[in-house]
Amino acid sequence: MIDRRLGQLLVALLLVAAPSTSHARSQPISSVPAQMRSPAGSAVSALNGATQGPAQSSPTPAEAPQNEIRITGLGSSSAPWTIVLLLTFLTLIPSLLICMTPFARLLVVFHFLRQALGLQTTPSNQTLIGLTLVLTFFIMEPVGQRIYKQSFEPLQSGQITAMEALSRGTGPMRDFMAHYVREKDAELFLEIAKQPRPRTVQDLSMRILLPAYIVSELKTGFQIGAVLFLPFLVVDMVVASITTSVGMMQLPPVVISTPLKLLLFLMVDGWHLLIASLMRSFN
Repeated sequence: MIDRRLGQLLVALLLVAAPSTSHARSQPISSVPAQMRSPAGSAVSALNGATQGPAQSSPTPAEAPQNEIRITGLGSSSAPWTIVLLLTFLTLIPSLLICMTPFARLLVVFHFLRQALGLQTTPSNQTLIGLTLVLTFFIMEPVGQRIYKQSFEPLQSGQITAMEALSRGTGPMRDFMAHYVREKDAELFLEIAKQPRPRTVQDLSMRILLPAYIVSELKTGFQIGAVLFLPFLVVDMVVASITTSVGMMQLPPVVISTPLKLLLFLMVDGWHLLIASLMRSFN
């Protein structure tokens, strides 16, 4: 009797120490010999269960943490392609905003002014771009407030979807661009796109309105720059004629005309007049 119990205990210890414990646990009870299903074997199994503790169940998808970030992609697209599309769109946003705002007109006028004064690097490009950005934000602030109230606030409160917010946000931008687009430029792109002529400018699609607006802004900027260039060109011609008649061939006329143009620009408070005229042109 004692030898039989020692044999059963030895077999149980061998089963516990075996490397394939998972296979032994998954083995049904019916496959174990009858002599192993004894009180000693039950005690060893209970001891193993006590040392290993309760089994930890893997969390189901419903029990996933709420703060977990998951990128599932747009539709059937994968997450990497979704990230690529989003980053590409973010890189195009500055160019789109430049083409849909007065930035192009203002920057063209400021570069014409620098060339008319005969100054190559003063003000610097960074200064002119910064001034243009500040004036652009000043002009576009009412439009930005309308976009925020009509699209961003309902989207933030969950009343509309992202696509509806995008559709509502294009309304104020469309009204702004339609106010300054030329009819001739709009007709050009309608003819190229082979689309019927709408009843009003507000009915133009963004495909037609956007290129027509940027062309109109460039035309307006060049017109203002040409008018701004004329008085300084007169100063250059007068100085050149005087130096030539006096016989000052070795002295370039630009050396004399540049200080005179600067004095003329400062005497009439040129920056104030120029900024005031540009701001009033957008009202």
